[in-house]
Formats: sequence, structure tokens, C-alpha cells
Amino acid sequence: MDAADLGFDPLFRDSKGRAVATPDFGGNPVADTHAHLDMLDDPALALARAAIAGVGFIATVADVTEDAWRTYAELDSWLAGASELLAQAGMAEVALPRVRIILGAHPHNAKDWTPEARAEFERLVADPRTCAVGEMGLDFHYDHSPRDVQRAVFAEHIALASTHGLPAVVHLREAHADGAAILAESGPPPAGFILHCFNLAPADAAPFVDLGAHVSFAGPVTFKKAEEVRDAARAADAGRLLTETDCPFMAPEPFRGTTCEPALVTFTAARIAEARAEQPTQFARASYAAAIALLDRDRS
Repeated sequence: MDAADLGFDPLFRDSKGRAVATPDFGGNPVADTHAHLDMLDDPALALARAAIAGVGFIATVADVTEDAWRTYAELDSWLAGASELLAQAGMAEVALPRVRIILGAHPHNAKDWTPEARAEFERLVADPRTCAVGEMGLDFHYDHSPRDVQRAVFAEHIALASTHGLPAVVHLREAHADGAAILAESGPPPAGFILHCFNLAPADAAPFVDLGAHVSFAGPVTFKKAEEVRDAARAADAGRLLTETDCPFMAPEPFRGTTCEPALVTFTAARIAEARAEQPTQFARASYAAAIALLDRDRS
């Protein structure tokens, strides 16, 4: 079985089925700082494709109110499967991305943050593959959990990140003022925090930047009408700007409307570099270094 048989040549086709070239970062890796590998139909295939695309690091989310244990139990087998696929394609020399785990309870599930979930968190957070606490925060768009419960669980997660010396990964939707207030009152974790999947204007990011946030951009920064999001990417400090997919959600252009995957973070990175008028190699080096410094610390 060769690369074409496995769908690796061409690696990408747009939403209309046309081949699309992989963005070129001069051999520099790109990071996907927020993925949901457990939601993908074939995590091993996604990891193999990410490796070919030049993704060097992935942080994947595991929710203790759902089945966080599965990611910890199956990650090694996903990586082994990816390695086997690359070998079958004659690409055994391609390096797999390093994968770490973000652990916590999504604000949708704040109502399910029980003593049992807390105990599961404490069990899994000790695993050295855990790199951050989250995704925590507030989601007032769907309100799947009562808002007062969301606020309380968010504050508790910030405290857990501080206790365990880990950065926090923050999800906010239609709740940025409340979120900034809770972070300011609680005090951001000393290890830092990420404002994940940011898709608003620079002014909306400012209170979080003032608190020391890393700002992470996903597919929406590539959307045709998202100029204010690109303005926020232009305004972000190079040392605190991150890239992500939030896969399987919100694939970037020209794949919008399809299932997102970690390999597509390369298109998000390329679009941000263009918006910032930076060379792709320069942008890749800076954003990757920021991701590794924050999310790939040694916990052994």
C-alpha cells in the first residue's frame, strides 16, 4: 500500500475535492495546542497525517466528566497505529508529533463536576503526559450547565491548575466579562493560561492579555469575513500567540464545512503569518517555541 492508497498523496483536498498544497514552513514544525483526538473517527490516521503535514506537537483534551481515561489508555496505541501507517506508506522516517493531554471538565459539563470526577482528575493529573488543566471556563451561549455552577467550577479549576503547577486552558463563549473577572479575582495560575480558540476583536482580548494570557487562534481566523479576528492575531505578542484546531470542529479555509483534524493547523498558521506580514518560517518558529515552553514542560 502506497501513500496515494492511504490518502497521503495528495494529503489535502478542499471542500470541493480539489488538491491543495501543504503550507511550507521551511521544515519548521507547527503546534496544535488544542485538539480532541478522542472525537475523531481514526486518531491514528489523524496523527499520521499530522506528521506528514509537519505538526510537531499536539495537546489533546480529556474530560473527566466523560471518558478522560480513554485518552490516557489509548494514546500509545494511536501513536503506534500512526507509525504503522507511515511505514506502510514508505514514510517511516517521518517523525510523529509529541502528544500531551489537557485534563479537566468543559463548562458544558460543570453540573457533572462531582466528587467522583474530582477524584478521577486527581488520579489522572499525576500522569506525566498531563500538560494543562482544562478546558475550563464559561459557556453562556448554550448554558448546558447553570451559570452559577459554571462560575464555581471555573474558579475551582483555576485553583487546581495553580496547585498542580500547570497552565489553564480557558473556554469562553458569550461570557468574556465574567471570565476576566473570575481570572482576576482568583489570580491566573503561575504557570500561565491560554485563551483558547479566540475569535473576537483585539479589545476583547485585552483584559486577558493584561493578565498574562497566551492567545490561541483556530480555524475562524481564516474565515473570509473574520477580519477582526485577524486584527487580534496581528495585535498579539509573538511570544504569546498560539495555533490550534479545536478539531473536529471549525476547519479552516479552504476546508470549512469538513471535519477538522490536527494537520489543518498548518493552514491556520499560514493565514496568521500572512495577516501579520511575517515569513512563514519566522512565524512557525515563534509560535512553536511558545507552545512548547508552555505545554511541553518536563513533569517526570
